[in-house]
Amino acid sequence: MPRVLTDEQKDLVESINRFCQNEFGTKDQRDALTDHGREPHSQAVYDKMADLGWLGISLPEEYGGSGLGMTDLCLFLEETAYGRAPISGFGTTIIAAATYEKFGTEEQKRKVLEGVVRGRVEAISMSEPGAGSDVGALVCKAERTEGGYVVNGQKTWCSNAHISDHILLVARTSGEGSKHQGLTQFMVPTDTEGLKISGIDTMGGREVNDLYFTDCFVPDSAVVGARGQAWAQLMSGLNLERMILAALTLGTARRAFDDTLDYVSRREQFGRPIGSFQALKHRIADMATELECARLLLDDVAAAIDAEPDRVFAREASMAKLKCTELAKHVTLEGMQMLGGYGYATEYGMESLLRSTVVSTVYGGTSEIQRDIIGKTYGL
Repeated sequence: MPRVLTDEQKDLVESINRFCQNEFGTKDQRDALTDHGREPHSQAVYDKMADLGWLGISLPEEYGGSGLGMTDLCLFLEETAYGRAPISGFGTTIIAAATYEKFGTEEQKRKVLEGVVRGRVEAISMSEPGAGSDVGALVCKAERTEGGYVVNGQKTWCSNAHISDHILLVARTSGEGSKHQGLTQFMVPTDTEGLKISGIDTMGGREVNDLYFTDCFVPDSAVVGARGQAWAQLMSGLNLERMILAALTLGTARRAFDDTLDYVSRREQFGRPIGSFQALKHRIADMATELECARLLLDDVAAAIDAEPDRVFAREASMAKLKCTELAKHVTLEGMQMLGGYGYATEYGMESLLRSTVVSTVYGGTSEIQRDIIGKTYGL
């Protein structure tokens, strides 16, 4: 069924599509902006989007944003992903910004939220070598000292730290109580003495980093929210993180599907387009149906969040993240198979869609974790 959009939303989608086509619609343009795919974030593109007022789409108007809801944010994310916009820093930026908006001091809000609107990137750091899906197992310590805290420990898989102004750090400030107690969030400028950022090379390019804290001092004013309440603060942002990932991967899945459909409609073997063979025609039909299901799920959950923005939709947001990320991985793999050797060639772009998507079922809570969460909501 067709997506029902307001006139303003239609204008937004059309503007994004036109921008993406003009600015990086060709592989040569994308290669020039991303060092042949090795740098998934282009600050030049990001700055242009800031000038257009898009980066503050979900931020309050008092900080320069547009004050729009989850539905509009998801539209922006989906369409920029469909257009292959090299703005990998946006997702973590909005997740971090939402935390500052909810729990930060007025000074923190002004510094971060106004910076985001102008095109600055933010990062959030939870994972450690021994604490991935089990965030409560983290051991990076922030010990009380005069005027602030001294941080020691290692964090890992921190997306976009190398291009960010600040790290929203989750560290342990107390060992008392359960493993989810005693965690505190800190706003740490990336140029802070005692913080070392080291890139991790991946098949998706330069995006994630190890962070090493060695006697790194942060003042009391760096605490975000209440000391020892980081876990509750993180849980309040689950809707946003999962919906961001769902929208981004749905956009990528749509792009992979359209590129595959275009290829199988033109590529001829045995005297006719390969898409006319039942083996491929049925796979195209299945993918199209699944994409429609995912889109309807995403739209429905986004609308529910807009209706009740303070409610945590644990089941529904996890379903959206699970469905869209798994589908994106499936569609890009199918696209590579149907393009044959061309799917493997960098010239055609399907392989880069696969590389950027295959990790989506891992970050932001693995598919296994999402299924576990969904199961728990049914009392299992």
